This record gives sequence, structure tokens and C-alpha cells, in this order.
Amino acid sequence: MTTEAAKVKTWRNWSGAVVAHPSGFLQPESVDALKAALRDASAQARTVRVVGSGHSFPPLCATDETMVSLEALRGLESVDERTREAVVWAGTNLRELGTLLASHGLAMENLGDINKQSLGGALGTGTHGTGVGLGILSTQAAAMTLVTASGDEVTCSEDASPELLQAARVSLGALGVVTRVRLRLLPAYRLRLTRRNLGLEECLAGLHEARARHRHYEFFWFPHSDRVMTKAMDLTDETPHGVGMGRWFSEMVMENAVFGAVSRACRMRPAWCAPVSRLSAKLASEGVLAGESHTLFATPRLVRFQEMEYAVPVERGPDCLRELSEYIMREQLPVHFPVEYRFVRGDDVFLSPAHGGDRAFIAVHQYRGMPLEPYFSGAEAIFRNHGGRPHWGKLHTQTAETLKHLYPRWDDFQRVREQLDPEGRFLNPYLRRLFLGEGARRPRNETGGARLA
Repeated sequence: MTTEAAKVKTWRNWSGAVVAHPSGFLQPESVDALKAALRDASAQARTVRVVGSGHSFPPLCATDETMVSLEALRGLESVDERTREAVVWAGTNLRELGTLLASHGLAMENLGDINKQSLGGALGTGTHGTGVGLGILSTQAAAMTLVTASGDEVTCSEDASPELLQAARVSLGALGVVTRVRLRLLPAYRLRLTRRNLGLEECLAGLHEARARHRHYEFFWFPHSDRVMTKAMDLTDETPHGVGMGRWFSEMVMENAVFGAVSRACRMRPAWCAPVSRLSAKLASEGVLAGESHTLFATPRLVRFQEMEYAVPVERGPDCLRELSEYIMREQLPVHFPVEYRFVRGDDVFLSPAHGGDRAFIAVHQYRGMPLEPYFSGAEAIFRNHGGRPHWGKLHTQTAETLKHLYPRWDDFQRVREQLDPEGRFLNPYLRRLFLGEGARRPRNETGGARLA
């Protein structure tokens, strides 16, 4: 059974910048209902996009034709505590997944710092956490099941159809609708989180040693200052501590309520951005806490923003960040959001930004409603000069013409995509630009009415 929520629905992504008006918004309650919906869409030559939490910043999921939500396909299908694997419905969001796995004494190997995404969306966009010994989240997928545009179900794994698995692990929803994922897991574990404040150059000088010493390591640089806040997390047997009211006050009051009010003030008076950033650097709190892994990875993000993130070769990260710092200072850009710097182990997933070697991921943010230019275009030029690849769920301006030179297995992914979706049913105008190029012809029904504010 498929629930059609509305004939025409106004849909917005998390940042509020992407707005779409799909003429059909479907919420299938079973795989059979999903298959029937996709066959109908194919027969009517309609574009289909699957939406999760809407946490992608570009119009990745937007369509004015058929939008499919997997909200009803969530939770654990099965768990094997002996092999430490679980089959998870793709509509499950990462926050509830952590709790579900913990009830079986299991946990994800790594997670990002936001847990609002659906599992399918997080894997499909190459979402990652931090840790130079840990891959993007998709590398934890041992098998995936998709429903293709023809309504057929396809399962791939490392033993059966390994090439398809490497394509499906990061596919932007362009191969089919991922319905279930078999995840490799770890026994539930605790982490000890340590926050420290350092000078930028002191941090960069010790970066190689720090990223090797800690299971998870990242830092936030405060623009218009020479200060950073580092976060290191390591395995521990400590009893959970520091995760009560103190953490709630720091994250909910200081990092969201107060920062949100300050951000609104900066939007009204951009000249305040630089002093606000320097003040934030001074007020950044140090400390140590410990807790269950799935409760420590993510922090609440209630202040809405726009984001661009690139993955550069890990050895080029420090110089890349120095150039970004010089650019912001030279142009006196109104930026008060910290720049985030993380690490990911290299892999062989076709469209993974970390394909072929370890990467440093550097993310720039701008408060909702504040101009992105020239900040983002200047940052993107710096990232690209350092061999950067864009995060698929974040803003960038690349097209098929440039992307094909960044991914050694680009043609292999395209071949798989053309085999599974020869009519391009899963390509909206945005994905046509990414996979077919600027001159790609729009299908007759898709008007491209989705708006990027």
C-alpha cells in the first residue's frame, strides 16, 4: 500500500533554501508498494526522487514530479549478534538507529556530527565522520538492496555483485531506491571526548601526530582569529560522565540558543562577524566527558546554515586551510561560523570523495540568509587548487565535465547507472548536470521548477 500524502506538496530541505512542489508525494508502506509506484512512474515517464530528512544542501532530492519518502520503511529488519551485522531499512534515521543497535549491544563503527539524516541518504551522499583510520559511513555497508526504475529488486554484496556494491555505496539515488542495508557493526563501546583550545599554527604543526594518536580527531578554526578548538575521541571503559546538564547547557544554550541569536545579529550587521568569531574563540569551552558512542558523535544543530565541504589529499590540508584563512582575512569576509576540519581513511568506493587515499575534509558554513558569495566561490577555488573533491550532500558548482576528471572510477559508475536506469528516471535537473553535463536535455515532464534560494 502506498500513501499519497498530497497531489501537490511544498517540500523544503533542512536549510530551507531548496523548495520543490512535487505533483506526487508517495510514502510506500512496503517494498511491493514501492515497486508498483516506480513501475507507474516509469510508465508515465515521470522523474522520481527519494527524500530522507532533506539534509542535503543542493537540490539533490528536489523534483516537481514524483517524490518518494521512505518514512514508513524504517527500523531493523534483522540482527545477527554473533556476526555483528544488522539489516536496516533505509528510511531509519541515524539517531534512532544508534538506540536500536545499542539495545542489541551493537554500534556503528563511526558516525558524523549530525544524526538527523536517514541511513539511505547518509550513505548515498558519502556522509562521513572523522578518524584517519575510519572510512565514510558507506564502507560499513556489506550489502545493499535496491529497487530499480523498472520495479525490479536487486541485492549486491561484497561476495555477489561487488562492482554494483561499490557503485551503490555512494550513488546519490541515481541507481534506484535503496531499501535495505546490511551493516557491519562493532560491539557497543564508549568514547572519551576531550576538547582543547589551541593556536592555529600549533594545531597544524601537531596535526599528523594528533590524527594518528586518536581514534577520532577534528578541529574547528574560528575565522578572523588564530585560534581553534580541537575534539579528540578515544575508546574508554570510564563510567559515563559529563553528559548531563552541563553538556545540555553547552550544546543547547550556548551553541544553539545564544549562537542563533548572535547569528541573527550578524545577519543584520555583517561587520559584527569578525569580532563575534574572535569572541567565540575566547569562549570555547575545554573539558572531558565520556559516554556511549552513539550519544557522543552527534551534537544538536538547531541554527540553520548553508555548507560547502571538500575533501583534499590529507597532506595538502594544512596549506589549504592557511590559504583559506588568508583569503578570509584579505577580503575581510563577513564569516562567524567556524571552519570544520576532519579526516577520513581512503577507500575504493567509485564516487567516494576519499577514493584512492586518505583525505582531509574541510567545511565552510554561512548562516541562513547571509550572502554565500564571494566566500563560497573563493573557498571552492582554493579547495579545487588542492585537488579537492566535493561532498555530494553539500553545495558546489562542479558538473560532469569536471567531475569525471576527479574520480578514477567515474566511467564505471556511469556504466552501472546507465544499465540500471537507462531512461534516467532518477535524474532531476541537478543530477543531469552532475552526470550528463551542462548541455543535458531536460525530460519533457520535468520543468526544473525546484528553487535554490
